[in-house]
Amino acid sequence: MTPADSRPIEIIGAFESTYMPSHDRDIFETTEHDVRWREDLALLAQSGVKRLRYPIRWHRIEATPGHFDWSETDEILAHLRAIGMRPIVDLVHHTSYPAWITDGFADDRFPSAYLRYAEAFARRYPDVEEYTLFNEPFSTLFLSGHEAIWPPYRSGLDGFVDLLANVLPAMAQASRLYRELLPNARHVWVDTCEHHTGTDESGRGYAEYANERRFLVIDAFLGRGYDRESILGRELTAVGGERLQGIEPGVVDVLGLDYYAHCQWSFGEGGGSAPSPNPLPLADQIEQYWQRYGVPCMITETNVRGHTTDRATWLKYVLEQCETARDRGVPLEGLCWFPFIDSTDWDSLLYRCEGNVDPVGVYWLDETLTRHGSVMSDSYASAARGVPSSRLPAFEFAEPVATRLRGYLPQMAHWNWQPGPPGNRGHNLPLTTRTMELRVVDAN
Repeated sequence: MTPADSRPIEIIGAFESTYMPSHDRDIFETTEHDVRWREDLALLAQSGVKRLRYPIRWHRIEATPGHFDWSETDEILAHLRAIGMRPIVDLVHHTSYPAWITDGFADDRFPSAYLRYAEAFARRYPDVEEYTLFNEPFSTLFLSGHEAIWPPYRSGLDGFVDLLANVLPAMAQASRLYRELLPNARHVWVDTCEHHTGTDESGRGYAEYANERRFLVIDAFLGRGYDRESILGRELTAVGGERLQGIEPGVVDVLGLDYYAHCQWSFGEGGGSAPSPNPLPLADQIEQYWQRYGVPCMITETNVRGHTTDRATWLKYVLEQCETARDRGVPLEGLCWFPFIDSTDWDSLLYRCEGNVDPVGVYWLDETLTRHGSVMSDSYASAARGVPSSRLPAFEFAEPVATRLRGYLPQMAHWNWQPGPPGNRGHNLPLTTRTMELRVVDAN
């Protein structure tokens, strides 16, 4: 551990951009950020934020193989520089690859096309300070290769391994290339921050499996491979997992942790549920990852789907946990609420492209996509100015968030709760039965 750093946790901005290949639309377009980006960046600047995660839209930049149109990227990155904002550029966000890569992450063309694009970007923008080579490779390739939810719709552990073996070597090679092309820039690895528990013998065995699995992708990227004798290791070996053992190591400078309540599952004979009824404090999870990898950490995503008052209260919780981890000596570089404006269509995990507003942003969107402030944007701006979590309001959770997050209440027992002010609902409310589920098919 390093000595505790007493500086405030930096608040980081972000905008959602995932491309939906089957619809040829991305969330920049369905939220109109593609035409309102100056307005959105002005709101972010007014909040006091200077650093943000910002996507590079490969699917629009290289619409034809080998032909790059950087005009929009040039304009936006120049504007960010002019207003004093420091982007952590995001080269691939979930399924945001060109439509001509028809088999997605299983396509034989993906590795060479990705490396060509990554190199072209680095040569054009040599002043980039921070970058993410591939957002959430574990969860992206799990949903695409194990759960058949996103293209190329593979399923099972063998499908997952096939995608990892196709993508990870290229990612690792890109990280080494960036050491040469961008020697002063840092690679911010971004993936889910998980922890799982069991309520009985069966559930504890499953949780052990899932807790090993959460490190599989980054360990393979770093050349660590996996334990061949573990339950997961034996299953991986049976489906060609040896391909993940010999990857030439990549480089990670900052460990970005994406944390949501559904990142903690509780398993038993009857199945699994999330959020866990007894969640581990986030500070403990951050410390686990720090101890395993020994590089500076950052919360690169968090949000909660609900009223704007619910979001303000969740921000207070995550900031407090970040402060706790920092005070324990973890080098924690920032907290990113993701995204800054409401997203769209995550109610179907992007299966549909209907423009359904997802109530998760700092600023909420109405039916005309007009941006609105609220108690959430007030709390966010306060935190960006360095106000500690102890001085942020704790609003009583509304349903369905109150039920979903009841397991967190013991960690919040020391707060002074207050009713949420009227008129702070946001655009719409989530369905209580609709959640994001990450699971293992045919697990023992």
